[in-house]
Amino acid sequence: MIRILIAAVLLVSGVHGAVVGVDVTERSDVLDGMAFGEVGAYERIVGKARFVLDPKAPANQIINDLNFAPRNAAGLVEASADIYILRPSDASKANGAILFQVLNRGNKGLLRQFNYGSRGEGAEAYGDGFLMRRGYALVWVGWQFDLIKAEGRMRLFAPEAKGVTGWVRSAFRSTSPAGEFSVAGPGHVAYPALDPQDPSYRLIEREFSDGPGKTLPRDRWTFSDSTTVALQGGFTPGKSYEVVYRSKDPGIAGLGPAAIRDFVSYLRFDGEGVGGARKYDRAIAFGSSQSGRFLRTFLYDGYNADEQGRQVFDGVWPHIAGAARGSFTHRFAQPTRTDPFYTTDVFPFRDVVDRDPATGAEDGILARSAEAGVVPKIFYTNTSNEYWGRSASMIHTTIDGERDAPIAENTRIYHFTGTQHGAGSTPPATRAAVHYAINSNDYRPMMRALLDAFDSWIKDGRRPPASRYPLVEELTTLEAFDLPAFEGSRVPGRQRKAMRLDYGPEFRSKGIAALEPPRVAGPPYAAKVPRLDADGNEIGGIKLPSVAAPLATYAGWNLNSRSIVDSVEVAGNTGSTMPFIWTGDARLRAGDERRAVLERYESREKYLESIRKAFAELTRKRYLIEEDVERIVDDAARMWDYLAAQAVGSISQTR
Repeated sequence: MIRILIAAVLLVSGVHGAVVGVDVTERSDVLDGMAFGEVGAYERIVGKARFVLDPKAPANQIINDLNFAPRNAAGLVEASADIYILRPSDASKANGAILFQVLNRGNKGLLRQFNYGSRGEGAEAYGDGFLMRRGYALVWVGWQFDLIKAEGRMRLFAPEAKGVTGWVRSAFRSTSPAGEFSVAGPGHVAYPALDPQDPSYRLIEREFSDGPGKTLPRDRWTFSDSTTVALQGGFTPGKSYEVVYRSKDPGIAGLGPAAIRDFVSYLRFDGEGVGGARKYDRAIAFGSSQSGRFLRTFLYDGYNADEQGRQVFDGVWPHIAGAARGSFTHRFAQPTRTDPFYTTDVFPFRDVVDRDPATGAEDGILARSAEAGVVPKIFYTNTSNEYWGRSASMIHTTIDGERDAPIAENTRIYHFTGTQHGAGSTPPATRAAVHYAINSNDYRPMMRALLDAFDSWIKDGRRPPASRYPLVEELTTLEAFDLPAFEGSRVPGRQRKAMRLDYGPEFRSKGIAALEPPRVAGPPYAAKVPRLDADGNEIGGIKLPSVAAPLATYAGWNLNSRSIVDSVEVAGNTGSTMPFIWTGDARLRAGDERRAVLERYESREKYLESIRKAFAELTRKRYLIEEDVERIVDDAARMWDYLAAQAVGSISQTR
């Protein structure tokens, strides 16, 4: 039942933080009041929050270019953001915690991540109701100013820094022929070129995305309009291109994290809240991929203290962010960009203050939070993919990669062994664009267990499971990396590493990138990748039952198919499943160094026993929860049946 249809306005008495009003456009029962266990029904609140910010306030000095924003009659800067809340209808059944998700390119994903839900708003979207059965208030706030309007996409509505001009760099890479590209990221608004004919603009071509660049002659390429670049003869598949040009009036990107800071603070500390008084005694921030990098930036920039100096989030969970941050708060920010020369994989990497001996820089992700006394508890979770593409080893090794480094007292690090950037599914999918089948391991059961542990740590002080990540002896270099031999085996020829980059003298202090592309200021950092065992599976980290009792080699990387583009670089965020041969005789004939399936397990039943044993051990250590046992066993059984059918098909073809 929809109780409020349009434009119910909640006015805040006075100014709490920066929230001055909430316009509720929908307040409705979730799934017609369906009960989620003992917590019961949930309600949905949709609308827009309105903010004002004082450019002179000490807490707002971290917002780059706020002094260039238009001001109202009171001298304050105005902004607004989409909001979306799911919470127990009966406040007495709530668990007292806000679980806040940083949107990924404007899209919500908590229910898919923790509830096994699907996209949309129907019953399937809520999956098994995991988060609801635990009584969380789920909260989202739009934080990106540069998103194109689309159904379900949440945005920030921020003013521009009027009159400001500067350099912008836009990158492009494709595995198929293309004659032109847009300077905007997919689904994003572009920064238009000030003068498309300007002879000082540059188009740079790179053989590899992080390799040296070659500036192409200006008469070979043009801006066909203010946001589209065309090259004579087209762009070569597999190569990387960057156009450097000038633009004006950038959106004030730092208002995004400020909107999150102030709205969560408003929910926690205001007596009225949204739609009636609610008490929230703790708040957890979760972000995945881009959103995880956002949270590392949020902490690094100092946004975890509100305008009154109070701690906003008690727990912060950057997921699959590796050692990276991102293009979120500086002038001409482009949040969607992750190419090697963007402000993504940049020092510092560790929470504690570290020193880069090559540059002399000293800093830490939590330095500002520590100074303000607002250090949260932190979970870092990473897959194998982040060790290849996001320099994840740098969060727990010394700068030179030679020693294990201490981690902060309130930080835990968990590596999901043999997994890819996004959760996989069984049976493994195949794609023409990549060499190996897609990684099939679904790590979401571990996410659910860790959320229970994280909230218990924050609420009750119960220590969470021990950190599990590859120690230095469980890491290796690209040069020493190898797979056991099997038919069709290929390994990456390049690993993306964080680089020492110089964006100009005012980048760290004012967020102004004067050098585009940045100057390479030294050798790459010593990021390493996980070492492998005799099966080709990683040694360190937490092994899902499917990895502890494997039917395949599982990798966080994949390679482009040579029929698409002959490249030695890893294929983005995609991982691999490399199945074992079924019988010993077939293995010997094929020259596969890995033991065959039936050399490991006598039968399907024995294999599933191994899965249950591995599950029980992980449950004992609180990396899994009992309610997920049948899901994991069923996935394992499907994988066995799939590979058995493949083996039968292979035998029939050889007769």
